[in-house]
Amino acid sequence: MENILRISNLTKTYQSAGKTLTVLDHINFAVIAGSTNAIVGPSGSGKTTLLGLCAGLDRATSGIVELNGINLGTLTEDQLAQVRNQYIGFIFQNFQLLPTLTALENVMVPLELRGEKNIRTRAMDLLDKVGLADRSHHYPTQLSGGEQQRVSLARAFSNAPRILFADEPTGNLDAETSEKVVKLLFDLNREAGTTLVVVTHDLELAAKTQRIIRIKGGKLVADDLTDKG
Repeated sequence: MENILRISNLTKTYQSAGKTLTVLDHINFAVIAGSTNAIVGPSGSGKTTLLGLCAGLDRATSGIVELNGINLGTLTEDQLAQVRNQYIGFIFQNFQLLPTLTALENVMVPLELRGEKNIRTRAMDLLDKVGLADRSHHYPTQLSGGEQQRVSLARAFSNAPRILFADEPTGNLDAETSEKVVKLLFDLNREAGTTLVVVTHDLELAAKTQRIIRIKGGKLVADDLTDKG
């Protein structure tokens, strides 16, 4: 089975008040293409930092992040941006929608950056999949939190990513909306064969994945397959 992501001795430190703060400490794991994975752990354990490093949004202090056979640490910022646009989808906890663009335009952005054709039609199809075709011309401030997260989900899948990273995708949502977003995540994952890596405090969401990676104090403390494997 092919590994789409390989993490080797990954370490991230920061300098704070003259001291070295270790956020991640020699993390090692690999992710199989097409699998679903959850990263869990207490607040401050380094989960979101780990996700950002895996997605090429930040650089490690040491160690290797290899995505789709590419060592991200060897790339320039422009090359990293190209890799993200070609292979990666990312869902942020606070949505990160552009406030001056409509829902449709937000979903169109990655397609425009790739120079794709028929982007309006494709973006509308994605919004229809997440149940927001009738809200396509609304701005983020005119949408509820759940609707914004669904726009974020449609945008993340607009470039047909090989791997999707989601940071607390249900963290700002009520229970009913969370259930809908989780279903969409796994439905789109199955339909597109996209690898899913989710950071979450929601143990019910984590239990739906095939594998749970547990982080504590910047260290990997457990790596378990679930009965969904």
